Amino acid sequence: MKVFEAEGVFVRYSEKEVEIRPGDKLVHRSEEPTELWWKLKEAVKGRKVKIIVYEVEE
Repeated sequence: MKVFEAEGVFVRYSEKEVEIRPGDKLVHRSEEPTELWWKLKEAVKGRKVKIIVYEVEE
């Protein structure tokens, strides 16, 4: 039985280099769940499921 089917970006990922003090840099990584992530989470909540993910060409 199919519970959920959708296509899109699951999590937005970004990297930004920040300078802590002169000469010292740090890469700040950030992940932000998208609306697709929240919809999937609600669809499978409390169920035993098998999730299969396919990468879609951009």
